[in-house]
Amino acid sequence: MRGYRLWLVVILAIAAISIWMSLPDNPGIHILGMDRDVKIVQGLDLQGGSRVLLQAAPGTDFDDQTMEQAAKNVERRVNGLGVTEAVVQRQEGGRIIVELPGVRQQAVAFESIKSTGLLEFVDFSTVTPGTIPEGACILTTEQVARAEASLPEGEAPQPYDQYTCPSEDLENPVEEPALLQNGQPYRTIMTGAGLSDAAATLQGQLGTQWAVNFVVRDGGDRVSDFINYVANNANRSMAIVLDGRLISYPTIQADLAASAAAGTMDGGIITGDFTRDEAQILAAQLKYGALPIPLDIIAFDTIGPSLGQISVDRSIRAGIIGVITVLLFMLIYYRVPGIAASLALLLFAVINFALFKFIPVTLSLPAITGFLISIGTAVDGNILIFERMKEELRAGRSMDRAIEAGFERAWTSIRDSNISTIIICLILYFFGNAFGASPVQGFAITLGMGLVINLFTAVVATRTFLHTIVLLIGNQLRERQELLGV
Repeated sequence: MRGYRLWLVVILAIAAISIWMSLPDNPGIHILGMDRDVKIVQGLDLQGGSRVLLQAAPGTDFDDQTMEQAAKNVERRVNGLGVTEAVVQRQEGGRIIVELPGVRQQAVAFESIKSTGLLEFVDFSTVTPGTIPEGACILTTEQVARAEASLPEGEAPQPYDQYTCPSEDLENPVEEPALLQNGQPYRTIMTGAGLSDAAATLQGQLGTQWAVNFVVRDGGDRVSDFINYVANNANRSMAIVLDGRLISYPTIQADLAASAAAGTMDGGIITGDFTRDEAQILAAQLKYGALPIPLDIIAFDTIGPSLGQISVDRSIRAGIIGVITVLLFMLIYYRVPGIAASLALLLFAVINFALFKFIPVTLSLPAITGFLISIGTAVDGNILIFERMKEELRAGRSMDRAIEAGFERAWTSIRDSNISTIIICLILYFFGNAFGASPVQGFAITLGMGLVINLFTAVVATRTFLHTIVLLIGNQLRERQELLGV
């Protein structure tokens, strides 16, 4: 293989980076503007987490399409909070089960899942900052319009002073009356439908204050009203209201108003006394849409890992024993080529593990199973190569020609078998989008990744290592072909 010295340098560099990323105390990548943790993410069966049972609120009309959309939005929200391998599954009777690996804080899970997510930008131009506390219940024109639109035909609208918000105190669940402006609801300028993106970020000179950046949707609903309001109300307030609760009412800065007036404003920042979790929850609700119906939480369980630490330790020990057994087989049966295959197999394992931490891939039982199967395919590729090489040697070919023929003629078989299995992995991955089938995605991802990496390690890496060995002890191998496994 021409240029194998260059390939050797590339392989050693990849190995060094992969080993560094695989270290248990890896500090993460924090250079050149990249800020990324490199750590293992465990699934529900390995680390435990929470299980939440949701049900459509009493008196709510729903059908299969409504519940399906609600389940999809819940799944997007929990994934938006960084929960990987979350399972969201519909049940009969308007119920949805949500499994959240690693999430044990009830408040975070509850707020992200059940809120209907009606975000409103409200006219607070006449409100003096500090006169209304954050978290207050606010009645808006949008809330009134939605409530009246859902009334049965002929039923009279509810008076403004009878609108309430659910209590936030679980020990004192008394409905809280909504605040009015001179007996009238506050005017809604734009809803969250006018947004295209949102993200929690750190703001302030010290980078310690959490806020939510948002981007308005080009041509979105009431976006022009929003921009006009910003342009005409510099140094005045605009309220951010979520599900009837006042999140904050920041002052519109003069430079933002000037940008709106010039037609160059495409977003803004929602500030407030946010914690990290509150900012992430709000950003997820804005980005992934409102729930079509309100959901009540009727059960919550904190569950431990189904395998237990002892079982996990034993599984790791069994995996190590299996890899060592495979390495010994390759060394004993194929001898010197087995050394190259063993080095390639170790490289295969460390690259996979590094990618699991970097992406990250959630390590659940199905995901680990996919990885172990991919190890088998990596060994199978080397066996095809070495058996073909031995046939060439028995036919009287020189060692160098036999090595080249072994790789060249086995390549098509390795390529076709791996590609066909990768296609199956893609089918399994898209099948895993169905609710309750998320573990299938984990299996498909790890197996597919292993097959792609195997195309590199079983052919390029093994070939490079074998050429390097031939360069060092080629004369001895030509004189003693039994060292090649013949």
